[in-house]
Amino acid sequence: MTKNVFEGLGFSPENAAALRLKTDLHSKVVKRAAGYSQKQLQTILDEPQPRVSDLLRGKMSKFSLEMLVIYAEKLGLRTEIRTKKARSRGAAAGHALAL
Repeated sequence: MTKNVFEGLGFSPENAAALRLKTDLHSKVVKRAAGYSQKQLQTILDEPQPRVSDLLRGKMSKFSLEMLVIYAEKLGLRTEIRTKKARSRGAAAGHALAL
């Protein structure tokens, strides 16, 4: 059993870690955005309606991790990336996202 669903889908451990980080952040941004109308989000995020719609509809490939961090900050979420030594020998460092 793999720890990361993306590894289970065949992504390398490094790419799986990045995808998990991006997915976690996207989920938190969308959850926070749920308290606003799309019109309000256009103003808060300084983005046009189609871009806000893409965000809310889960089109994550259209957003970089950096852009999601910016959106999180604009929505009042504090973002932080922490790293720690991986448990298994020879593996890359583990990643954690705190909001």
